[in-house]
Amino acid sequence: MLKALTLSQIFVLDQDEALDFYVGKLGLEVAEDVDLGFMRWLTVTIPGSGRRIMLEKPGPPAHDETTAAQVRELVTKGATGGWLGFEVDDIHQTYRELLAKGVEITQEPTEQAYGTDFGFRDPFGNAIRVNQPKI
Repeated sequence: MLKALTLSQIFVLDQDEALDFYVGKLGLEVAEDVDLGFMRWLTVTIPGSGRRIMLEKPGPPAHDETTAAQVRELVTKGATGGWLGFEVDDIHQTYRELLAKGVEITQEPTEQAYGTDFGFRDPFGNAIRVNQPKI
């Protein structure tokens, strides 16, 4: 049976800009950056984590140009349905740090039944949530 979830994927429009955001602003690290010729296999991870996030540019081999253009349009609208969720120890400190780095905040920290969370978007429109669970 399934043992672990090790790889997730989101679409980005520019992989170098994605690296600047996910590594430079969020503090993730590059796990893999490989030129396969037909595509760039680019993943990032939380330091010390085994789970990777693939930063995939719409296009071959998964999409023909017409489909890739449609995916790019949906990404820009934030309508691809993909999103990421991260857990932190100090949500208010994380919020202040990301705000200071110019990250586009979509919802300020809000108390929920399960903890406190807030939302932001990457430069391409992908939704990201940050959560500090109740103890």
